[in-house]
Amino acid sequence: MRRGLIARSAVELPDAVLDARIARVRAAMRDAGLDALVIYTNNTRPAGVSWLVGFVPYWSEALLVVPCDGAPYLVAALTFRVKTWIERVSRLGEVLHNPRVGLKAAQQIAATQKNAAVGIVDFDGLPVGIADDLREAGPGLTLTDASAMFAKLRGKADPAEVALATRAAAIAHQALAEARGDTLNVKIAAAEQRARLLGAEEIYLAAAPDLSRDARFLRVEGERVLGKTFALRASVAYKGVWVRLVRAFCDAEIARQAAAQFAQAAAQLPSDRGFADFASWLVEGCRVAQPLESLMGSRLDCANPPLPGALVAVQGTLAVGGLTLPVGAPALLGSHAEAAALLADPLFD
Repeated sequence: MRRGLIARSAVELPDAVLDARIARVRAAMRDAGLDALVIYTNNTRPAGVSWLVGFVPYWSEALLVVPCDGAPYLVAALTFRVKTWIERVSRLGEVLHNPRVGLKAAQQIAATQKNAAVGIVDFDGLPVGIADDLREAGPGLTLTDASAMFAKLRGKADPAEVALATRAAAIAHQALAEARGDTLNVKIAAAEQRARLLGAEEIYLAAAPDLSRDARFLRVEGERVLGKTFALRASVAYKGVWVRLVRAFCDAEIARQAAAQFAQAAAQLPSDRGFADFASWLVEGCRVAQPLESLMGSRLDCANPPLPGALVAVQGTLAVGGLTLPVGAPALLGSHAEAAALLADPLFD
């Protein structure tokens, strides 16, 4: 469940931006012969729906239906008492409520066109019960996987999304800069508090408590003893956009060398050539529904390289000055063969 404030800003995410995204999706739907598009959302897979209408669920689940004609509408498993909140934070024509969201969505679609061609975004990730309900309530509907179509539209970030990611990166940087105190838990609490005060919808903090032993990040449970060198990673959500940023607590010169090598490697994305000297590396981003899906990396058997103009989270570990150091920051890939650019400085005073 989300713990931060979810609120819509018409300045940061104007109606015109959402309307333009819907228009692009509808053009692709017509080319694919689709009468409606269905996108599933919950608190772990919010990115497809939030990109189109701004809605981010605290918990529970919902289906967004985008018809070729008429305003998009949401079928939510949440009760009617949250209807006004959903309408306030979203760009929707209507909000419908039913615990069986698949059943209600199929009934609505079939009521307009009983033999409609319906594209399902992230069909493989759709819960089986919802898929069964779609088929039960809409026996004449033709359901197909529209993930590849949607991924092409979703893959390149528009200026509004870049601005939100830049803001999320700034929150992450300020939060990690605030990580002060005598113990790891105190440092984490200070960083989280700062992120919340700056408007983060969510922040998850992971730690590598002793880099002399292990550079891998873990979720902190209980009190951990800090080594002389350690690292924190902040995963921050702001207005539906997620970023990751790493801060290493070590010798300043070692941190500068690592940051420079990391920036050079990230600049070459989507090529992996820059990561040849890294012990490990990973690029995450949004293709359809997961905000930070693993796209390519040293430990992935199958790669889905991000498109030009994509927003990604880049992480890696490399040896500098006898220390294996984690590094990571969000980046924007170039649209026309330009170098990718980091959205946040991985260095801290």
